[in-house]
Amino acid sequence: MDQIYIYLPGILLAYSIFMIGVASPGPNILAIIGTSMAVDRRSGVALALGAAVGSLTWGMLTALGLSAILSAYASALLVIKIAGGAYLLWLAYKSFKAAASTYDLQAEKLGRETRSPLSYMISGYTVQMTNPKAALAWIATISLGLQPGSPAWVAGVIVIGTFILSVIFHTLYAVAFSTPVMVMIYGRARTYIQATLGVMFTAAGLKLLTDRG
Repeated sequence: MDQIYIYLPGILLAYSIFMIGVASPGPNILAIIGTSMAVDRRSGVALALGAAVGSLTWGMLTALGLSAILSAYASALLVIKIAGGAYLLWLAYKSFKAAASTYDLQAEKLGRETRSPLSYMISGYTVQMTNPKAALAWIATISLGLQPGSPAWVAGVIVIGTFILSVIFHTLYAVAFSTPVMVMIYGRARTYIQATLGVMFTAAGLKLLTDRG
C-alpha cells in the first residue's frame, strides 16, 4: 500500500459517484424516507442500516466478480467501463427528467404499523438486495475506481469506504426525513438537486466512456 497515491484519485472518484448515487432517491431511499415520516425515526434508522448492509453485500459481490473477470480477461475492463458509463448516462437522463417534472417526492413506508428494529433492518436489506439497479450502480462505482493492474486492496478500500458512507448517508436520510420541515425543504429544492445530479452523472459517465486507460 506504499503506492496508494497512484490509486487514490480513482478511489476518491468511486466514493464521489457513490455519494451522488445515494443522493439520488431510489427504492431504498424512498422506503427509508417513507418509514421515517409515517412510522418513526428509530424504524427509519433500522431500515437504513439494513439497506447499508445490503449495499455492502452488493459491493463485495461486485468487487469479487470484477476482480476475477479482470484477472482472467484484462480486456474485459473496457466492456465493464462501457456498461458502467452507459448506466451513469441513463441516471443522468432520469435526473434531468425528474428535475423537469412537477411531481413531488413519492415516499412509501414499509408496513402499516411499527415493528421491531430487526424486522425493519431485514426489510431494508431485502429492498436493497432485490433492486437490480444496485448491481449496475456498483459496476459503475467499482470500474471508476479500478485501473488496469490494480491490486486487490484497491477494491477492498472502495467497498469498505463506501459501506461507511452508506451507513452515514442512509442514516442521515432517516433522521432528517423524520421531521416534516425537511420534506418541505427538499420539495422546494428538488429541481435544483436533480439537475445538479444530472450534470454530475453525465460527467462521470462520459469519463468512463472516454477513458481507455
